[in-house]
Amino acid sequence: MPHPISTTYLDVQEARASAVLTAAGAWDAAPLELASPYFDEVNLAFTYTRGGAAGAFDFQVETSPYSVAANVPAGASEWVTQAIYAAGGVVAGADTQSRVQREYETYQATGAGAEDFSYGPLNLGATVERIRVNARESGNVGAPGTLQIEAFFSNKA
Repeated sequence: MPHPISTTYLDVQEARASAVLTAAGAWDAAPLELASPYFDEVNLAFTYTRGGAAGAFDFQVETSPYSVAANVPAGASEWVTQAIYAAGGVVAGADTQSRVQREYETYQATGAGAEDFSYGPLNLGATVERIRVNARESGNVGAPGTLQIEAFFSNKA
């Protein structure tokens, strides 16, 4: 199904311009917010060049059901972090406890050159108005690498 406004409107957005990650392993101070209304899913394309031996980076996907911060109700969270889920074991005659936690991912470089990989598709459902991707150097924090992230939005139909 094409986008309701145009076939190219917002389909490809830059989630992080190619730049050196923040020093000392700090998360990006202001990750770019990407508009994602009407889209069903997103694929993220990463390009990372380590800054030194053992370079690696972490990233964390966050979504918001609000199109702008002013729409966030009092007491609600503007951004929701992607989660990981582990199903508990099923035992006859007993309730099952499953576990869920906020998640971030780590990519470890395999060499000194630029490395590309794709992550997704991530299901945006009908309630995601915005998405952002936080990132930080986590391998060699004294020599942060360079990271670029592109987001490719699509609809399933």
